[in-house]
Amino acid sequence: MNWLCGGLQWGTGRPGLVWYEAGGRAERVSSLVYGAGVAFRVGDGQRLCVGARRGGCPLRATVPGRSSGGQCPECARLDRARSVAADTMADDPRSYAVYLAWFGPRMVKVGITREERGAARLLEQGAVAFTWLGRGPLMAARRTEELVRTALGVPDRIPYKEKRAVRHALPGVEKRAGELEGLHRRAVALEGWAEALERAACEVVDHAGVFGLAGLRPMSGVVSELVSGGCVAGRLVAAAGPDLHLETEEGGRGGVVVLDTRLMSGWELRRADDAVGVSVPVREVGPEAVQGGLF
Repeated sequence: MNWLCGGLQWGTGRPGLVWYEAGGRAERVSSLVYGAGVAFRVGDGQRLCVGARRGGCPLRATVPGRSSGGQCPECARLDRARSVAADTMADDPRSYAVYLAWFGPRMVKVGITREERGAARLLEQGAVAFTWLGRGPLMAARRTEELVRTALGVPDRIPYKEKRAVRHALPGVEKRAGELEGLHRRAVALEGWAEALERAACEVVDHAGVFGLAGLRPMSGVVSELVSGGCVAGRLVAAAGPDLHLETEEGGRGGVVVLDTRLMSGWELRRADDAVGVSVPVREVGPEAVQGGLF
C-alpha cells in the first residue's frame, strides 16, 4: 500500500503529519515531538494532486513542486466552491466564531471559523495568540468580520513569509495579550455589529508553548520545494501553522531550516534515518531579510 503525505495537522492540539492511501480516503497520523529527529527521503515518483477535501484526485494529476496548495486546478476549484470564503454557504445552520489572531507586533488579523472547530483554525494558521470577538450565524459573522476589517484597518490575511520572519523575536506574553485586548475593546465598541452575533469577552489564548517557540533561533533558510530523491533531516525545534522549524547540521555548520509541510502533500515519502542535512532546494534567509520582516 502506498501512502502519500497530506501535510501537517493540529486536530489534537499537537502537531502531526497526515498520511492517506493513494486514491482513497484512509488516513493515519504520525505525531511529532519537539527535540526528536525528522528524516525522510522523497520517493522517485511524481507529486500527485491530493484531491478535493484530500479525498484523492480522480485524474491522478501531477502538481508542481513549489505549489503550496498541492492540488490540480479542477480539485482546487471544487474545494473553493465548497469553502466558507466563497460565500456559497449562506444557509449553513452551524454556528461561527469571529476572532482576532496575533502573529507578531502589529500583525493582527480578523477571521471566522466554525465554532465546533474550537482553536484548530488558529493553530493551522500559526496564530501565536488569539481571542474571540463573537459567535453566531455564518452571514452575521461574515458581516462583522468585514466591519472590523474596514473600521479598524485589520487585515483578513497575513502572508506566511511575514509570520515566519518574527517567530524568533517575539515580545512577552503580556505585550502580546495587551495588543489583542486593545483591539478587542475597539472592535466590540463599533457600531454596526450584526444583531445576530453575540459579543464574546476578551480571553486571550497563547500558543507559544504549544508551538515550541521559547528560545527559537532565527531561520537560516526556507525549503523552496521537494524533489524526487531529495532528503530532509534535522531536529524538530518548533512547529507553527504548516511550518516545521528544523535544526540541521550540514558541513560542520548548523542552521534552522523551515519546511512548509504543504509542500510535502502529494509526495510519497520514506523514512531515512541515515540522511544528514537537506538536499532539496532551499532559499537562504540572511539577517537583513529576517530583520526586514520585523518592521
